[in-house]
Amino acid sequence: MSPTGLRMVTWLEPHPPVELQAVDIEPYRAGNAGVEWVTTFFADRAGPHVAVTALVHGNEPCGAIALDWLFRRGVRPVRGRLSLAFLNVDAYRAFDPAAPNLSRWSDEDFNRIWDATILDGPRTSVELQRARAIRTWIDDVDLLLDVHSMQHTSPPLMLAGTRPRATDLAIRVGTPSIVVQDAGHAAGPRLRDYGEFGAVPGGRTALLAECGQHWAAATAELAIESVVRFLRATAVVASDFAADRVPLATPPIQMVVQVTEAVTIREPDFRFVAPYKGMEVIPRAGSVIGWEGTRPVTTPYDDCILIMPSRRLWPGQTAVRLGRRIG
Repeated sequence: MSPTGLRMVTWLEPHPPVELQAVDIEPYRAGNAGVEWVTTFFADRAGPHVAVTALVHGNEPCGAIALDWLFRRGVRPVRGRLSLAFLNVDAYRAFDPAAPNLSRWSDEDFNRIWDATILDGPRTSVELQRARAIRTWIDDVDLLLDVHSMQHTSPPLMLAGTRPRATDLAIRVGTPSIVVQDAGHAAGPRLRDYGEFGAVPGGRTALLAECGQHWAAATAELAIESVVRFLRATAVVASDFAADRVPLATPPIQMVVQVTEAVTIREPDFRFVAPYKGMEVIPRAGSVIGWEGTRPVTTPYDDCILIMPSRRLWPGQTAVRLGRRIG
């Protein structure tokens, strides 16, 4: 069965309640950065180019809600530049609360194409056309927060990649308060890992905030808080920006988790042994957490943490990431 067929079977299953209403982003279409849906504000003082991106996936409205809130708040940088960008707008326009999973993307996952070989290659899709359109702008960003949400109701996460500078920034941001060091997916690289963001050595840094279950009301609230704390941490806004909405004190980090491996699906009959939702701790090494045909999928060490188990269980996708606590 094709990936599209598997997507239809999986994503038409019952889903959590849709508590969030998709905001109207049409007022932000023109932008001012030479490409639609991207707006950049300039400060008089020198500083880095800081950006917040939303809607990498069209069925994750919390990022759009957070950016709309920033626009309405009249956010402006006190140094450097601040960009706010809506990315996979075509998918977002197809968002339907009655079948919210089906608007994740139009042709392919926008967050699996961020590699020069793919972007410079011959194939095309709605997502690749958009990625190519914003690529020059992305290449100029120094510090990026990419706002996402999750399939399951599980603790929010800040995905910080494998570079110490990203973990350091995530800790300064403070929300979400679980920081995950992860290397990505076999299916393709994410925006967060593109180019110099994941380079060693380097100064450009990107974070990916998973703010909660896709359509829960609390997810939008956490998205706003995460964005505000990111802007404060990068000093692109005043240290007391939005103090009436987000407390000034930075929450303590609960833990840092290092992903040691991602379980990539090879056969179409992958299945978990339990309805995992994420951040479950499996006490014993060798515990069976899933099956792929007759092959058991087991934990490699004691106290193994399951990171973001997926419902998109078709070949080439990540079923779950396995991690251990390091802080």
